[in-house]
Amino acid sequence: MKRWLYPLLAAASLLLSGCASVIESNVTSFHAWSPDYNQRAYAFAPAKEQENDLQYQNYAGLIRQELQFLGFTEARDLKAAQLQVSFSYGMNTEQVVVSRPAYDPYFYGPGWGRFGPFGPRPFGFYGPYGPFYDPFWDGGPMQTTSYPVFLRRLQIGISQAGDGKKLFDVVVDSEGQRAGLTAAMPAMVRAAFEEFPGPSGVTRHIRIKVDKNGQPEN
Repeated sequence: MKRWLYPLLAAASLLLSGCASVIESNVTSFHAWSPDYNQRAYAFAPAKEQENDLQYQNYAGLIRQELQFLGFTEARDLKAAQLQVSFSYGMNTEQVVVSRPAYDPYFYGPGWGRFGPFGPRPFGFYGPYGPFYDPFWDGGPMQTTSYPVFLRRLQIGISQAGDGKKLFDVVVDSEGQRAGLTAAMPAMVRAAFEEFPGPSGVTRHIRIKVDKNGQPEN
């Protein structure tokens, strides 16, 4: 099993069950950004299959909020824009397998002798293996369980509207044990623009605190 999955899975699964307050993502961006680009008007440039897609429109609203916070202005349409914003998203499933020691039926818990308060012990206090038995020493009985891991991805690109020159590209990867791209998307969008434009060519681990509704805290 991928050991690095544990902290991320724990945070994401607890969040979506309403118990945690953090979503973690790995964020990698590449850019050729100049500060004066922040003053240019932008417009969304959806792919043909994204036109009139309600899910796309919902996520575009989240990106719009972040761009507005950064000082960008949205143009009335692509013809009037100096920058164009495109994005894609998706989710895959991976099955994770975990092995752990099986329950030892010969261990009855603490007690006295062969007939303590927890019932008879036909093999004595320590069971048939003796006082120093460890199931790991000889490859003892193990049980294997598996569960799905949902791999969520968001990619956002900003380019010049005239010639299509790419200025900023970011990929956000987040994982969880519960299906739900929509539930994690507000935090993933916030992570995409954290410390915008961020260091180019560097993967950062971003933790976004969220409220009980899954919305990023200010």
